[in-house]
Amino acid sequence: MAQSTAAPTTTPTTKTLTPLPLRAIAPWAVFFGVLMLVLLYFVGAEQGATALVSGEGVHEWVHDARHLLGFPCH
Repeated sequence: MAQSTAAPTTTPTTKTLTPLPLRAIAPWAVFFGVLMLVLLYFVGAEQGATALVSGEGVHEWVHDARHLLGFPCH
């Protein structure tokens, strides 16, 4: 059995990627950094003496995430 391969009809061209400037990335990095710190606070510390929200609503919403990330809550 003979095997045949088709020759490419076009030559592949290489495209160069232009790097993103730091001024374009910095606001998004700061935004996501602050967002992650807020989420970390609510998952790890929002209960007891440092609670910003009264009651146990936030605790119940993030209860499983506390256990997944290794934060004690019992």
